[in-house]
Amino acid sequence: GHRRKNWKVRKFVLREDPAYLHYYDPAGGEEPLGAIHLRGCVVTAVEDMPDTKKYDVDNILFEIITANEIHYYLQAASSAERTEWIRAIQAVSRTGK
Repeated sequence: GHRRKNWKVRKFVLREDPAYLHYYDPAGGEEPLGAIHLRGCVVTAVEDMPDTKKYDVDNILFEIITANEIHYYLQAASSAERTEWIRAIQAVSRTGK
């Protein structure tokens, strides 16, 4: 969303072996639209993101920075869900292959 200046709803599937976060169109489709390699990534909560309008985001963002220094910004459904995603991704980034 941040790279294209818009936000799209996606379904995410976290995998440990290999350590990837695959994303899909929520309307259907078995093939992923893309994947984020998580081995060695950094994931953090984002409290304020420049270049976005206040009504576009609800301060439930988090950022994944891959080992190749690619930045992904994602928005969770709630603060609790954001915390859950961050913890799960951090665990996979350390232990996944």
